Amino acid sequence: MDQADIPALLSRLASDEDAARKMAVFKLQSSINDPAFADVFISSGGLVVLRRLIMSAGGNTLAYSLQSLSRLLEVDMGWDIFEGPAAGDLVERVVELIVTNPLVNILRGAMSILVALVSHSQSNARGAARSPGTFGFRALKPAVAVYPQFFELVIQQLQSADHALCANALMLINALIRDAVSNDGVATVAVAKSTGVGEEWSKFIKRLQDLGLIKAVYNLLQSSALQDLAYPLLEFQSLTKVLLRKWREVRVDLERPEHRRALKGLHLASAPDRRHANGGLAGVFDDAEGANKKGSRRHNPEKWRRLGFETESPAVEFETAGFLGMMDLTDYVRKNEDGFQKLLLEQSAKPLSGRCPVARASLAVTMILYDHFEVDKSDLEDIRGYQAMDGLGDSGKTNDKLFRPLLLQWSRLHTVGLHAFFRMWKATGAERDDFDKVAELVRILVEQVVGQASRTKDVLEVEDDLQEYDAGRLRELQMELLELSFEDQWGTHLYQVREELKHEALQFVKEQRIRCLLQGSWFTKPLSSNHARQNSYQKRRLYHPWRYAKLSHNRRYLHYADFAEQTAQDPGLDALTEKVDLSTISSVVSNVSAPSEEDEAADETKSQTSTASPAYGRALSAKPTTKITIYTFAEDLGAGGGGGNGEAAGAVTKQDGATGSGAGSGGDAKEQPILTLFPLNHSLASEWLDGLLMLLNQAPITAETNKLVTLVSEYGLKIRLLNVRLEAVYAGPAPGAGVVPSREGLDEDYFYEI
Repeated sequence: MDQADIPALLSRLASDEDAARKMAVFKLQSSINDPAFADVFISSGGLVVLRRLIMSAGGNTLAYSLQSLSRLLEVDMGWDIFEGPAAGDLVERVVELIVTNPLVNILRGAMSILVALVSHSQSNARGAARSPGTFGFRALKPAVAVYPQFFELVIQQLQSADHALCANALMLINALIRDAVSNDGVATVAVAKSTGVGEEWSKFIKRLQDLGLIKAVYNLLQSSALQDLAYPLLEFQSLTKVLLRKWREVRVDLERPEHRRALKGLHLASAPDRRHANGGLAGVFDDAEGANKKGSRRHNPEKWRRLGFETESPAVEFETAGFLGMMDLTDYVRKNEDGFQKLLLEQSAKPLSGRCPVARASLAVTMILYDHFEVDKSDLEDIRGYQAMDGLGDSGKTNDKLFRPLLLQWSRLHTVGLHAFFRMWKATGAERDDFDKVAELVRILVEQVVGQASRTKDVLEVEDDLQEYDAGRLRELQMELLELSFEDQWGTHLYQVREELKHEALQFVKEQRIRCLLQGSWFTKPLSSNHARQNSYQKRRLYHPWRYAKLSHNRRYLHYADFAEQTAQDPGLDALTEKVDLSTISSVVSNVSAPSEEDEAADETKSQTSTASPAYGRALSAKPTTKITIYTFAEDLGAGGGGGNGEAAGAVTKQDGATGSGAGSGGDAKEQPILTLFPLNHSLASEWLDGLLMLLNQAPITAETNKLVTLVSEYGLKIRLLNVRLEAVYAGPAPGAGVVPSREGLDEDYFYEI
């Protein structure tokens, strides 16, 4: 619409005919967000006409009028409509429409106007004589006094199926909260009729929460309408962080009546006068009868320490968590009073050093949640992050990470986190000096469960996961995280340490496997196919089903002999008539693999050979009978001693360039089996196969031995990590850490008591 048409437009807006007014205001809403058009419209007296329409019209005419004013305010023009003595009537009219009108298009426009009105900064207002109640929540105060159900109805609109209306309602709530917090709740006194403690803004927030605000927004954060409501939801999430920061910044001061009442409530909830036959809390206060005889109750020297504070000055201990810590603790005690009293009774029966400090644990969980949700993070960062990803066309799971519905379940997370603290304390048998260690476990638990929870995961599932997470798994995760932190800071050094420990572990396991060979073992000797085909009694009578093998003390020969039965005492080397010179062995072939890890074992055995070595191991496909076959080159048979009854376990391909020690064989030398062993079980097979290979300076190939090497090296790394001081990790002593005693003048003659 052209600016020259404005006089005619104003004439139609003032017409007595509803149809003419409706068409005129319909055209107005599409043009008024043009600043040049809006300036001429305002200078021509259009605000007076628009105000009259809002005050008297109905139906679509009213909806278009509200939308026109909303768009005018969006371009930061038309604020004069809220000037003068009639301004209050206009605001009351808009509030009345929200409370009484059921039409969605009218509600959308009305809420949009109030969002602009509450959000408009007084510092941008023109004219020094402007009334301080023109903008912000102050402007709504008289109207809300007339319609006290206003807040409840606005919160109800968060459940609307119309996403635009829902977004406008949430933006209005955001504007009210931001104004209340920034102006310290000057205007909230008239509406905040709650029993909460703290500043006036705190009372106002408590009133909104009591009306179901948190539950409604939590449902929106988990709904499929997330994309349409992204910006107001992120703003509400940011405002929640602002509130948490503001609560934490409030210092606990016993001079303030509400703070004194809160602490007194904690003391009374602990049932200080309760006496039990087993001693329990009987010592908390002096005997009641004795106190009555003296006319007054003597002061209990552990009044606050029995609740888990470190000193008898509890206000000082809220310095870090502030009033937020007190809110969390009082909320937990109020909702779990019986459990709180029972917990104190249980703790009182324990030695002082073994008692779990309930109050300190609560404050620790508060700060764990505070750090986890990055409450100190700028409240605009999440919105900017969403805008950046939205501009790049990124969506779905990436955007989901910005939305934290569980932030709105702070109280429930604090409760279940505190219970997890108690559970970890008990499971680890912690004592007072272990407090920070248990707190660290709980921090890891929160990061693992809450941090990895998806946007749509219900808080009930999160609570169950926090309650069921095993302490042992947490310790394993803690060690993994510790290793990662070391890798970030000491990556190269840690790699060198790992390689060094792996080599040491390999040498350790090598010695263990070779000692198994030095000790000797029994093997079976299955009936060969030739014996099976021959029924001669004489040949069967000469068959010996047992074989005993043992490595010589100088580790140069493998002695063995066959026996008709196992002897009570293992044979000595003098009874073993056959032997194999280890220097003549060309290869060791086996089908050894763990029954449940065949694939892993096969993968490990495929790449174990070295082309530069005279001895090598090869794994063939698994067979019903576990078998280890030792090969030598044909020309070494005379020097190797004893030919066994072994047969090739399959097709054997000679490794290029491999020769027997001192044999000088050519590239086409043929291998022959000289000894076959049939281990009784997989463990024995692993010991002997890898023992032979490692004796011949080859790498182990079975999964069982490699797992043992890994286990030894990992434990060695953990032991070394335990020797690293905390200040070495964090480049300085940890907050609150004591002074490390000097070792000057001490020697290495000491031990650790475990």
